[in-house]
Parts: sequence; C-alpha cells; structure tokens
Amino acid sequence: MAEAQDDYREHQQTYEGFSKLVTFSLLWIVVILASMALGIVGGLSILGLLLGVGGSIALLIGFAVLS
Repeated sequence: MAEAQDDYREHQQTYEGFSKLVTFSLLWIVVILASMALGIVGGLSILGLLLGVGGSIALLIGFAVLS
C-alpha cells in the first residue's frame, strides 16, 4: 500500500511539472507572437523588441520563483 502512495506522489509531481512547462511554453509563444506583431505589423519595432526581451525575462523569473 505504501508503494502505491509513493507512486501517486511521483505521478502528481510529474504532472505538476509538466503542467508548468506547458503553461510556460504557451505564455512564451504568446509573448513572442505579440512582440513580432508589434514589430512587423504595428511598425513599433523598438517596443516589440522591449516587449519580447522583457516579457521573456519576466516569464523566466516568474516561473523560476514559482518552482
């Protein structure tokens, strides 16, 4: 019975880690696409660059703190 509980805990930790990875990936793709849209379509290349770099750093720091 103890082995089943250990397996459940390991699966729970794996699921939480994978969920964080998927969330980070989706948010990072949205930040990159938004910054590309600002730079190419909107004509605000400096703002797009700042959003892309700043957003990527913010996501990295945010998910590093949450881990």
